[in-house]
Amino acid sequence: MLAGITGHGQTSQKEGVHTVVIDAGHGGKDPGNLGTRRYKTTEKDIALIVALKLGGYIEENFEDVKVIYTRSTDVLVDLQERAQIANRAEADLFISIHCDAFTKSSVSGATTLVMGQNHDDDNLRVAMRENSVIYLEENYEEKYEGFDPNDPSSYQAYTLYQSNFMNQSVSFAIKVQDQFRTRVNRKDRGVKQQPLMVTKMAVMPSVLIELGFLTNPAEEDFLNSDKGQSYMASAIYRAFKEYKEEREQFHLNLTPVNQSTSTKPTPNSAQPTVGKENTSLEKTPASKPDSKQVDTKDVYYCVQLATSGIKKELVSQNFNGVEGVRFYEDGGLYKYIVGQTTDLKTAEALKMKMKDAGFKDAFVVALANGNRISISEASKLLE
Repeated sequence: MLAGITGHGQTSQKEGVHTVVIDAGHGGKDPGNLGTRRYKTTEKDIALIVALKLGGYIEENFEDVKVIYTRSTDVLVDLQERAQIANRAEADLFISIHCDAFTKSSVSGATTLVMGQNHDDDNLRVAMRENSVIYLEENYEEKYEGFDPNDPSSYQAYTLYQSNFMNQSVSFAIKVQDQFRTRVNRKDRGVKQQPLMVTKMAVMPSVLIELGFLTNPAEEDFLNSDKGQSYMASAIYRAFKEYKEEREQFHLNLTPVNQSTSTKPTPNSAQPTVGKENTSLEKTPASKPDSKQVDTKDVYYCVQLATSGIKKELVSQNFNGVEGVRFYEDGGLYKYIVGQTTDLKTAEALKMKMKDAGFKDAFVVALANGNRISISEASKLLE
């Protein structure tokens, strides 16, 4: 069991998504769930096919991404080893692929799960089923320190090792579910938290995807078809593409721009423009801008990191390694911000990244001519 979060992901300073580990659930003597038994294939087979298709799409379209499989054939890999494969590779994302099952054949839909301590009945049901594979491993009692997948009390001791990566895991999970719902017309069972052993031990953003219920005849037919497998793999790929682009749109270690004549920001710039000397925004307090007098090129969103009555030196050491920080003055206080965009969605993405960097209270603000305005006002002006 891991003693705590260690490795490259701890400080969230590693930029980009360049290594992804794809985990096909079950395998070998562990077939996973058997579905309706109308097919010879079981969960392990479908998970492997979709995993290989997903990896193929990523390799084909991203030369800068290394794809690693926990298994590429029909073999059983220990849960602990699956996570360690990702940890040793210092992966940027861990994707585990499975299929769901239930006692009622009418139950259907796709779910994406992140590590958590939600112990409601449905989440615990899935956790017990997915974690029970450890019974097939040698010395599992010693290896997992007495953890019993079928004992609800065992889950009470779970520590949320994944807390450093929760924002990123949830961000990717939401994208996966959006793709399933909008592009593949799958029933969306949402993003859920549950205590899963395989994601618990992975020290990077991690999700476990349940493609659908093999105990539902219609979903079983879909997931056993080449079309269905390709659609589900491509949906996860599109979520990966969006996630990768979002993560790489901003950089924690921004290079300050030497701008001798002006410090006025340029709209839509992902990297804030900062001068060496004058790094504040419009320092002269002004009355609230009249929307009729505001030039929309001076209206933008950014992310506020902190507020202080003391003027801090704008060096990365004072801001958890984040460079390109600047400030504006409001009510006698210094308010430190980063980023600049006219797209609210982009600003929200930067906010999540700043939370990853340690600014847990980071939030999006809107500025017009160097003065803060409401988000709704900014939206109207930018329309």
